[in-house]
Amino acid sequence: MIKPHELRPMSEKELRQRIKDNLEALDKMKFQKAVGGEVKNPVQIRFLKKEIARMRTILRERETAASKNTSAEASDKNEVA
Repeated sequence: MIKPHELRPMSEKELRQRIKDNLEALDKMKFQKAVGGEVKNPVQIRFLKKEIARMRTILRERETAASKNTSAEASDKNEVA
């Protein structure tokens, strides 16, 4: 399982690609489980869900920080004018 401090240095593109890969793996595991096939490691489903959530949280934090910076810059320009 990847820790958040290992994910933060990754670029947005890398994070989005990992999310996509993990979602595909999760779908395959869920399908195997639903069909009645044996999943090699059923705990892996939970780990994948948590990892996806971590990556989405990091992306959301970046979006929030970017919007705050943009609004702060806009208010600074208004004060100067």
